[in-house]
This record gives sequence, structure tokens and C-alpha cells, in this order.
Amino acid sequence: MPANLTPQYHKAEAAYRQAETPQEELECLQVMLREIPKHKGTDKLQADLKSKIAAIKADVQKLSSQAAATKAATKLPKQGAGRLLLIGAPNSGKSQLLASLTRAQPEIAPYPFTTQSPTPGMMLYEDCPFQLIDLPPVTVDFMDRATVGLVRGADLVFLVVDLASDNLIEDTQAVLDRFAHSKTRLGRETRLDEEDIGVSYTATLVVLNKVDAPDATERLQLLDEFLEMPFDRTEVSAAEGTGLDQLRQLVFERLEIVRVYTKHPKQKEPDMTKPFTIRSGDTLVEVAERVHKDMAATLKAARVWGTAVHDGTTVKPDYQPLDGDIIELHAGS
Repeated sequence: MPANLTPQYHKAEAAYRQAETPQEELECLQVMLREIPKHKGTDKLQADLKSKIAAIKADVQKLSSQAAATKAATKLPKQGAGRLLLIGAPNSGKSQLLASLTRAQPEIAPYPFTTQSPTPGMMLYEDCPFQLIDLPPVTVDFMDRATVGLVRGADLVFLVVDLASDNLIEDTQAVLDRFAHSKTRLGRETRLDEEDIGVSYTATLVVLNKVDAPDATERLQLLDEFLEMPFDRTEVSAAEGTGLDQLRQLVFERLEIVRVYTKHPKQKEPDMTKPFTIRSGDTLVEVAERVHKDMAATLKAARVWGTAVHDGTTVKPDYQPLDGDIIELHAGS
């Protein structure tokens, strides 16, 4: 018997995948359980949800007030068109990447654990900003408690590999092992595990850093021979700037970003200074939500200037904008 899961269920499921704290996970799971159709076809899923809710309630109760305060202090608000994270072993060049890709000024030093807490910056691809966060390094013995929650809610993770290090295989394996033994794992694509509702995968891109280092080619060959990683990858030199423009473009394309520019009905020219960003497949409703929280509820139609329609064409709220479209939203009473 098909489950026939509701849109509200799928929305809660998507929010659950990006939850960064046990309390957020609990709230999403409770919505999923409330929204799931109650019939024999969903008996197993209902049981799994109830089991997960019970386990997370226990986790929430175990959190001391001090631990909760620490998590709240390290939680960063999401900004830009997407959240990107830098993870990797000590001295892999994550802080240099953050400095080279953004205007952030992290401490950069040739000794381990320079980054001791999540450090954010804003990376630009043309006029599209992305939030880039450098996380404390991961080793066999250490992973910062905030790292797992941030990775779970990220849009894309950069796994930084140091091609100047003779220990790159062991160091990279340590990072992979840390996540493989948690409920938040690194994956080729972002998804929930269909077999275990508590496990999620976050899309990961391997960033091969210090490609200009002596013997980098030989180390990369050894990495490919001894460590299989099912992720897309790109080569850069954070210090020299090599490959950084390609990395920015890769992020924009990988996240399927669509930039939409708005025009006020009483103005002749659109505002081309700051686009609203959505994902490919989103509709004018999602654009309206970003313009104003009340606009989506009253949206009736829009005029569009773009490559897929004649200039000024009137479209319905379910129109899916393309990158570079100019829209004029019209709301009803």
C-alpha cells in the first residue's frame, strides 16, 4: 500500500535533514509523525518515527544547561544563497582558503588547530553571495561538537585535502572515519538514508589544496591508489589563487542557483544591484517569500522579462524563473 505522504510531511522531512540541534530534530520528527497518513502502508514508518522521537527526547533531556548554552553560542545564522563549510585535517589550508575566497581575516599559521571555533565569511560569485565557514580541524582524536550540526545543515561541504602533506592519506581517512561513525555523513549528494531515518548525507566536494606544492602530483596518485572517495573534486592553490574562480563557479552550478531581479510596478528600471536567489525549479512564490514574508500569501501574478518569455509577459505564481529573469510582482487584496 503506497504511503501517499503529504506535502507538509515532505517539508518537515526536508527541515529535519537540515536541523542542527536535537531540539530542532525533535520538532521536525513530531510534525512528520502528525502529518503521516495512518494506515497499514505506513506502520513501519510510524514505528521508526516514534522510536527516533523517543531516542531524541532522551538526548535532549541529557543536555546540561552549560552544553546547551555552548551550542547556542556557536550557532550561526544562515546568510547568502547557500551555506558552505570547510572541513579537513590540521594545516590543510582551510583558513587560507577562507581568506582567499572571502574578506574574512582568520588567523593563518603553520601549526595545527589555528582555527578553534567556526569562522564565517562571505564568498562572491559575480553578484551572488555564499556563506563560507571554516571549521576547527578534524583528527582521529578530535572533532568539535558544533561541527556535526553545522555539516548536517550545510548545502555543500568542502573536504580540504593537503597535497603538500606526506600524511594526506591518513589525515583524510581520519576525517572520513569520523563522519562515517556519526549519523551525519559525507555524501556525493544531499539526502536522507532511506533505511535509517536518523542518518543523513551532506553533499561533499573534495578540494585538493596546494596543487602547486612539490611532489603534489605524486601524492595525488597515491591518494587515488589507496583511498577511494566517491566525491567530485577540484584542484586549487589557496595561497596562489589557482583554481579559485573555477571553484566559485562550480558552487554556483552545483547548487543550481537562480538569480532573480525585481522591478517595482511604478518604476521603469529594475533593481540590478542585489538579486534574490532561489534554486532551479522554485517558483515565483519562493521569490515572493524572499521579497516580503506576506507577499507570497497574496501573490496573484507577475510580469517577467527573461529569455524564456517575451518581455513583460504576465505569468501565474507557479512560473519557474530562470537565472537573470526580471520580475514585477503583483499582489491581490
